[in-house]
Order: sequence, then C-alpha cells, then structure tokens
Amino acid sequence: MLDIEGPQSSHRLTARYDELLAPVTSKDNDPNFYRASATYTNLDERFRAAKRTYERQYAQLYFSRLMLLKEIMQGRVQQLWPGIPVCSILEVQESMEVAVIGTIYKNMKLKPSILDEYSKDRGLKAALGASNFCSDNDSLVLEDEGARMVLSTPSALTAAGTSSSAGADEPLNVQELVTGAVVAVRGVHEAGGDFMVSAVCFPGMAPNPHPPPGTALVPQQISAVAADAAPGDKYIALASGLCLGGSKVDMLKIQLAFDFLTGNLGSPVEQQLSAQIVRLVIAGGCIGQLEALVGAGVGGSASGNVYNRQAQGAALQPVRDLDLLLAEVSAGMPVDLMPGAEDPANVALPQQPMHRCLLPASGMHGSFVRATNPHEFESDGVRFLGCSGQNIDDMAKYCSIRDRLDLMERLLTYRHMAPTAPDTLTCYPFHDKDPFILETTPHVYFVGNQPEFATRLVAGSSSSSLPAGQLVRLVAVPSFARTGTIVLVNLRTLACHPVLFDGSLGL
Repeated sequence: MLDIEGPQSSHRLTARYDELLAPVTSKDNDPNFYRASATYTNLDERFRAAKRTYERQYAQLYFSRLMLLKEIMQGRVQQLWPGIPVCSILEVQESMEVAVIGTIYKNMKLKPSILDEYSKDRGLKAALGASNFCSDNDSLVLEDEGARMVLSTPSALTAAGTSSSAGADEPLNVQELVTGAVVAVRGVHEAGGDFMVSAVCFPGMAPNPHPPPGTALVPQQISAVAADAAPGDKYIALASGLCLGGSKVDMLKIQLAFDFLTGNLGSPVEQQLSAQIVRLVIAGGCIGQLEALVGAGVGGSASGNVYNRQAQGAALQPVRDLDLLLAEVSAGMPVDLMPGAEDPANVALPQQPMHRCLLPASGMHGSFVRATNPHEFESDGVRFLGCSGQNIDDMAKYCSIRDRLDLMERLLTYRHMAPTAPDTLTCYPFHDKDPFILETTPHVYFVGNQPEFATRLVAGSSSSSLPAGQLVRLVAVPSFARTGTIVLVNLRTLACHPVLFDGSLGL
C-alpha cells in the first residue's frame, strides 16, 4: 500500500540485524537515546459525566441528534438539490417532488429481541449466534419530530445501489443504512402509498479548521506520504486487545512489545525508533474475561463461598498484571488507557475512565492518563479521535458493509460516532446533547480491537464530502492477543505502519 511506511532500504535492514550479531560492547560505547516529546491536550471533556441519572427516555436523544444535524442537512440539500423544497413529513404532498430530513429506522426481521426468548419459532440464543442480521426483507422508515413514513425505491435503483462513502447524492440502499443515521431523502409520495426515494444524501464529513503541520503538499502528492520517515519524526503508538487473563494471552509477546516501547529491546536502530514514540494509546480490550471478575468465587471454588479470598485473588490477577505493565511503560513514556467492552468500567457509551483504585501503581505516574471511550486528544497539532471498537462491531451486524475501513468512513460521513446507539448499542440517555456528533473531522480516526490491521488515507476533493485540502487517516487497530501488532502513526506525514511481535520459535 502506498500510504504505509515500509523498510527504508535493504542496506539499513542488513545493518540492523548485523548489529545483533556483533560482539557485546562496553556500556560506555553504547549510544544514548532521549525520548522525543510532543505537546498534548486531552479533549475528553464532552464524554465525561459528573452525575448520571437513567430516569429519562431515549426518545429525547434521537430528537437532539436530529435537531443538531438538521441545519447541516438543509445546507447539504441546497448544495446537492437546488430548487428542491425541504419540508417535514406532515407537510409532504402527493405527486410533488420534495426533500425530507429525518432519522432512519431499519426494520429487520432477524434483529434479536428479548421477546424471542419466549418464541417457539426461534430462540434468542440462535439469533445471537449470527454475525450479521441483514436480510432481503429489511425495510426503512424515516422519522422526524412529527411523524413517520415508509421509504421505498424502484427495483432498478435498488439493484444499482453500490457501496459509497462519499456522502453525496446516491441511490437509496437499504442494506447499507443503519438505524439512527440522520439523512435527507429526495422523492415523491405516491397516492396512498410509500415515499418513493430517488436519491439520498448524508451530512458529509465535518471540516477541520486546523490542518496538521507538515502535510500541506500531501493532497497534491499522495504518494509522498509513503516516503521514508525523517530522523526527527515523532510517532503515536496505538494498541488494543491485550486480553490479560484470556485463553489466548501470550505474556512473552506482550513483554516484547512493552520492552520495545521502553527502548529495552532491539538494536540501536529499533531503539532510535522507540525513542521517537511520544505516546502510547491503548484502545480497550485489556482484560480478557470480565465474567471472572464479576463472579469471583461464585460457584467457581470448592467451598462455594462468595467471599473466598483465593478465588477472588485469582480473578483479579489480570487487573494486577495490567497495573504492573502500565506502571512499567508509564515510567518511560506517556500512556493513555481507554476502557473496552470487557474491561472493568461502565458498559454504556461513553465509557468513563477505569477507576483509579484498579490501577494504583500506574496511577502514581503523572504520564499515565485514564481516558474515556471514545477518546479525543491533540498532539503537536494533530487531532486524534478513537473508540475501542464497540461502535464498528455493532454497526457491522446491522448493515451489509463488511470492510472495517468503509464502516469507519461511513461514520465520518454520518458525522456521528455511534449511530446505532441506543437502538442496539447501549449508551447513556442524554437529553440536551449528543456527544457522539462530530463537529469537526479529526486528522486521525482509529478504532481498536479489530480483526486485522488496515489503514486508509482519505483526501478531500471537490467530488468528495471532505473539504478540499484536508486529510483523514483511518486506522483499524487489530487485537494484540490475536495478531501481536501495534501501529505507529507519524505525526508529520500521518503515515502509519504496523510493528509485529511474535514470541514463538517458529517451530
């Protein structure tokens, strides 16, 4: 791929590994490396909640989302469909072409429901075993602040609908949309029937008023992003899915990665690279078995005593291991820790930082940051935004898009990080705001705990929903327990490349 930094030269590679075969030298002759530093601003304030009450209904969250995005959608309609009047659902007249703005609700026959547990035809367990709940019988309903209407499309347009993340004028594709997305539809309401959609548009990617430093020429020369890194470049390391305590955990592989990050592994070439890493961000998935923490000692010990100290100590061991690992790394570099789906934190998004009592050793370091999920920060003028993967994993179950980068780009096009919340993804019932709305597009958007590493550089142009001259780096961070991979993002060029660790002997 053109936008991934590769080996710099075969000569340097040879020199790198010849260094490991050289005789041991005196410590006086060892080169000294000093870790680079970068400015850091934590932008998690909108995701933090001082006091939470769950007495409100979720309908207000959908209403706030629609109201906050409605003005943006009106501007998109005027831009794409000049001369087409915009009206509410109650104002739609028969046989008149109009544009309507609303929130999508997707009727899915295969979508799991708690009521299916008591159904004789299909049990809940069988439904949850599926990885995708789309079917040919799915249908769409558009809802605004006053009413609902069923959306239909001619069979010719349905067949022609293709995957598109540009956010511009395109046919209505039922299988690619998800519940909660705010869209504008253009069409005609048939007499006594449905609203026949001829085109649909999304809010489009939000502008970013602050271009990242050092990338002014990249939109004209995209291939330049793949150029070799300069000696003074700085990197942000992204990792996820350590799965401590899980069945697939490899502590040797984790220790190798952390030794590399702290500069205690490899030749001077690797140590120089590790010295250029200014921050490590762990995007959730640190604990492999949350059930063991919740039910420590319940039915799992010989005595069956819920207060069995030995059982509880064994269940809490992954948390202690995590604390020691983070304390080791935090002593040498800044670390941001985000909670994930199986980590000891609240389940509803946005997840609040893991409690300080769980991480006493690492919490003593000022370089350790207990972040929220989602997590937003800025380093040397580059804006990062990331999630631990729940939003992408949930969205993949309810639409036909399989590529994780396409899903990430589609979320940016929706200007929303979690459109399926609260329908199928649990979240807090906000009533006066929606913190998941993207007011600006980040320079780097990453999602953790993905099946494999993938990246894409989205460049703005006149034909895309991203304003011309802007760049967005999409990064799917793989689970470390499954792949042994961390990702380094260059703050100057936004280029990124994976670093693989393997503790096996290749036997």
